[in-house]
Parts: sequence; structure tokens; C-alpha cells
Amino acid sequence: MYSVFIVDDEVIVREGIRSKIDWDNLPFTFAGEASDGELALSMIQEIKPDILITDIKMPFMDGLELAKNVKKMQPWIRIIILSGHDEFDYAKKAISIGVEDYILKPFTSDDLLTSMNKIASSLDNQKKELSDIARLKNEIEASSDLLREKFLSDLILGSFNSSDAIEKASELSISLLSRMYLVTISELHNEANSIDDLITAKSCLLSSTVGNPDIISFFLSPFTYVSIFKGTQADTLEEQAYSSADAIQHAVSKNTSCTVVTTIGSTVDRTALITKSYQDANHILELCTDFSKSRIIGSQDIASYADKSFSFVQTDPLMDRIKYATINELDDIIDQYLKLLGEDTFQFSVMASYLFIDVVMAASKLVEEAGGNIKDVIPDVLTHTFVAHAVENRITFIQQIRFVLEAVLTFRDSNLQGRYSDVILRAKKYIDENYANPDICLHSVAEEVHFSPNHFSTIFSQECGITFIEYLTSVRVDQAKHLLANSQKRSSDIAYEIGFNDPHYFSYIFKKATGYTPRDYRSNCTDNR
Repeated sequence: MYSVFIVDDEVIVREGIRSKIDWDNLPFTFAGEASDGELALSMIQEIKPDILITDIKMPFMDGLELAKNVKKMQPWIRIIILSGHDEFDYAKKAISIGVEDYILKPFTSDDLLTSMNKIASSLDNQKKELSDIARLKNEIEASSDLLREKFLSDLILGSFNSSDAIEKASELSISLLSRMYLVTISELHNEANSIDDLITAKSCLLSSTVGNPDIISFFLSPFTYVSIFKGTQADTLEEQAYSSADAIQHAVSKNTSCTVVTTIGSTVDRTALITKSYQDANHILELCTDFSKSRIIGSQDIASYADKSFSFVQTDPLMDRIKYATINELDDIIDQYLKLLGEDTFQFSVMASYLFIDVVMAASKLVEEAGGNIKDVIPDVLTHTFVAHAVENRITFIQQIRFVLEAVLTFRDSNLQGRYSDVILRAKKYIDENYANPDICLHSVAEEVHFSPNHFSTIFSQECGITFIEYLTSVRVDQAKHLLANSQKRSSDIAYEIGFNDPHYFSYIFKKATGYTPRDYRSNCTDNR
């Protein structure tokens, strides 16, 4: 399935595309819409559609400017331009940007479907090409000269001084000189161990940086891809790194069952310090134990904990298990302890005491490593009374282990992974207070909390489990539910009141979120009173 996003300042055009195409029975999904390019840009950055259909003439930001920005941020998106102007200059500009098709108004749904199907076919072929082992082998052989890889490996490991590095790079035709540098590491994982998927994923990594003169990339190991970004400003360099990591994550998840964790090192201003940026990125990677989902983690994401030790005791199995466990994994951990406990009621008290002390000691170590004291987290945990109560019977044993582990994980999350809790809270507060503004978007909220859009988008989705757009939509839909249930306002007025420019689009989003049209939802609320 390929997702489609529509941008047009004419409501009738957007509604026509949305309603006249049979989305349910075609290989396309309707991902969203916007009335102008400026509003669309931040939505597209979040939604990451496969196909963008945009009008060429719009207020604030026209279709060509939007296409240019989209191709820069998310080059994989295929773009169809809609235009009422049969002028060569428009078409020429569209072609230079990399637009796939240029459709003149008025057009029919069949015209649009023909263009979309052509793009879908091209995307299908691209996917097959990514899986072409022979092609990948040729690409890798062509791009991974052994001398080049050895030099770059030695460079990031700190084997050269600046003058030697620059001289050696010149001999290998590598353009190394720059004002600033930043290193990222992308590591591939595939639980299914599918060779085809891993090969395709490696091809995705290669294609993400090929042809960009400001990125020097190579495979440090079979599934570890290192990129050295060059630039003149730290903020711009970091934004490019997040954008590239986002593109890699999208391509890998779209085309394979693999996950990819990308870590971003610090920005440095000397060739000799490239190794420091690499070490920063590698240190973050070493801290990661859960590769079940793709993630992007920057050096500043853990910078506030640089003065704390992360040298967890590796010989403690429970420490290994709980240091990155989630609340949802507690049942599995407790089940393991219950198996050790066995069914012998005569030995229960002795065995339970031993196991419970084991849990408390592991919990204490974790809290200590996170910069705290177990007595502050659970004041009575080290007392004889607390332990004696915990081992009274099987039920209290389970309850108290859960209590201890939940308290410790909550402390860990607030201290080790909560760097952005205040940022997220400020962002949510701003959204809750400004959701009715139709111009609120990823960029405006990111600016409010003083983050770049790419970085803010990444941390919001990773910290909250949903994207910025999904959160904003949920806030608006919840408010719509309240107004539908407790007022007599027309649904069209409610749509405008909660930040939608188009009542028809509001109805579509509301039904998608709740399963009901606004009218049916109000009717059900009335019937249930």
C-alpha cells in the first residue's frame, strides 16, 4: 500500500480527490491533506507519505516551492503537480525539481489514478531492484574500495593526525576538508535473520548517502554503516544528520522487516576530533540493548547524564534484564522468578526470601547507577518488616516484587530517559492551548520548545509512542467529542472551532478516529442519556 497526501487551496478539489477515488479497493491509502504548502510541509515531515499530489498555485507557499522542500527533506516522496497553467516554464521547473508527473486542470479521477498507478509500478520496481543481490554486490564492490574503507576506519578510530589524514584522503580522492564534522552510526538488526531483507536494508543504507558530497559513508562491519557529515554550522549539520537518519529509518522499515538504530555523535571542528564524534555515537550504541524497534538517538539526548556512570554490573542477570526493561515486560521477569521459586510450600519462605533479596539488590544497583538511593525511592525496602511481609505467601511475593520493580523503572525513566520530559510537557501544553489555531504545525511547536523540526519530531514520537500529528489530531477529536455531546453547535462550526479549515475533512478524520460520523456520534450520545 502506498500513502497519498493532497495539497490544494481549493476545497472542492481536495474533496473530489478524497471522495471519488475508491481508496479501500486500490493499493493506495489516503494519508491526509492541507490547504497550502506551508501548512503541508510540517504535516508531510511527520506523515512521510509515498506520493504527494499538490496544486501549483497556492498562498503562502506554492506547489513548486513545496516540491523543492519536500525533495530536499524526504527525497523518496514521488510528486504529482496539478496545474491550471499550460506553460512550459512551470513544467520545466517541475522537471528540474524531480516531479514525477504534471497534470493539467481540469482532470478526472481516472487521469489521476493513471498517474498514481504509474508511480506505484515504479515504486514496486524500485523495491525489486533493492532486493537484487547481484546489483547490490556490484554497488558495494564499486563503492567500497578496500583502501578507502581501511583509511576511513582508521580515521574514525583516531589513527591519523590532521595533516596525515588530509594528505591520505587527497590520495584516495576523498574530499575531507570542512569547517565542522559529525559522525553517525546506523546498525541493522533482523530477528527473522532474513538474508534478502538484510541485503535490501544494506542497499537502502547505501542509496541514502550516495551522491551527496557532504557525506562520507562506508560499512565499518557487515551491518554497521558509518557516515561522516561535513558542514559549516553545527545546527545545520545536526539537522542534516537527523534528516538522513529519518530517511534511512523510513526506507528500511518500508522495504524490509529489519530495524535500524542510528546514533548521532557530537559536532566537532577539527579533523583530528572526528574520532571523538564517532566515539560519542558508538558509546550511545553500546548503551542500547533493545533493537526490536528502529530508533534515532543523538549525543545531546544523553548529554545531561554524561557525569553519571552507565557501567552496569554485567554479571547480574536481573540487572541485565531490568536496566532497559519496560513496565510491560515485568510479567515475564516475575514469571521467571516464580519458576525459580517452585511449588514446594515447605521451602517457600527460605527460597522466597533469597529471591526477593536478589530483586532488591539488583534494584538498588540500578537506582545507584542512575544517580539515586534505593532508600529514597522505596524508604522501607531494606527493612526486615518489608522483606518479611513480602515473603508471607505467593500472592504478596508477586505483589511486592512488582511494586519494587515498578518503582525502580519509574525512577530510571525519570532520571535516565527523561531528559525531554519537560520539553514534551511544554509541547503538549502548547498544543492543548493552541489546537484551535489552524496554522499550528510541527514547525511552530518545535520553534516554541526551541528544537529543530527533525529533532523534535524524533524525540516526540520516541518519547510519546505516537507522532506529533497523531497527538494533535487526538486532542482535536477529543474536543470535538465534547462539543458534539454537550452543545448544539453544527459539526461544520465545531470543525472550524477546533482548527480544521474544511468541515468535510474534519468529518473524514473524525470517522477515521472514532468509527462514527459526527452526526452519528452526537445521535449515540443523545440516545444514551
